[in-house]
Amino acid sequence: MDESALRALLEEVRAGSVSSDDAVSRLRDMPYENLGFARIDHHRNLRTGFPEVIYCPGKTVEQIVAISERLASNSHKVLATRISDEAAQALTARFPGAELRTPARIMVVPGDRPAPEPTDALCYVLVVCAGTADIPVAEEAAVTAAEMGSRVERLFDVGVAGLHRLLDQMPLLTGAAAIVVVAGMEGALASVVGGLVRSPVVAVPTSVGYGASFGGVSALLTMLNSCAAGVAVMNIDNGFGAGYFAHVVVRAAHA
Repeated sequence: MDESALRALLEEVRAGSVSSDDAVSRLRDMPYENLGFARIDHHRNLRTGFPEVIYCPGKTVEQIVAISERLASNSHKVLATRISDEAAQALTARFPGAELRTPARIMVVPGDRPAPEPTDALCYVLVVCAGTADIPVAEEAAVTAAEMGSRVERLFDVGVAGLHRLLDQMPLLTGAAAIVVVAGMEGALASVVGGLVRSPVVAVPTSVGYGASFGGVSALLTMLNSCAAGVAVMNIDNGFGAGYFAHVVVRAAHA
């Protein structure tokens, strides 16, 4: 349940069109619903502005479908991240309107509640990635921010090995309200972008790289040690967290 749905229910109670018993029945699963293997946080939308998101690895297909069903009945949409092909097929069968966003590996399931108003369309989140191999993580960030309600622009394959590709896009960079920078190898792109713009930069190290990159640890340490101010760092390959955070930044700045 989101804020608009709760307000509508309270107005119906005040108007007498819904009894107090009916209202209590609708609110019975707040703040959470216990499925035995999961306690679904139906209250999260009220607290944070977006419903609980399903992280699929480690869950069975049956668990993913069951959680999606309960979230969809109380939300305007459900996001299922890092989803497998098997689980995606099961959700498509259960929810004909569900869409798989590739290469982000995010399933978007329509919910039963009306969608909230989107963020100001003049403000946008820019998702930048260093190389083509970083696109899956970059797309995870882009899809997350877009599905939460942000306008999203993309700027891919502009790594430091060819810096002119990035500098050629300065109007797009300087116009962004928040920038997600996704990079593997040595991860230097986040520092470069952070030194060029006044917007907050959300850096995402990826596990792209050769042996000494240590599965993204090298890029992570580079980003953590950035000399550019205004750079926040996510965990390795955490495009979802970056997209979520960038949307929150834009929403808070223009509330």
